[in-house]
Amino acid sequence: MRNITQTLIQPIIGHAWTGKHVVLLHCTNDNQFISLYKSYQAPIEPPRHNCAETLSQLLSIGYRIMAITPISLNQIQYFLVL
Repeated sequence: MRNITQTLIQPIIGHAWTGKHVVLLHCTNDNQFISLYKSYQAPIEPPRHNCAETLSQLLSIGYRIMAITPISLNQIQYFLVL
């Protein structure tokens, strides 16, 4: 049986990973960070209040933007894959 704490540890930059990873980044139209959803083992850095800075961090890690979708009148979703 696996230890529960082993499954709760989230990888960050500097840890090895394998496979494909997905990140959904939600932002306002005026560049404010709302939320970030990710696959369990996806490497990330802490998001910033500025959405462009958060996107910059994800792109520098190696993520690619696969789609940009408006999800309401003032919210945008970025779909990124590594």
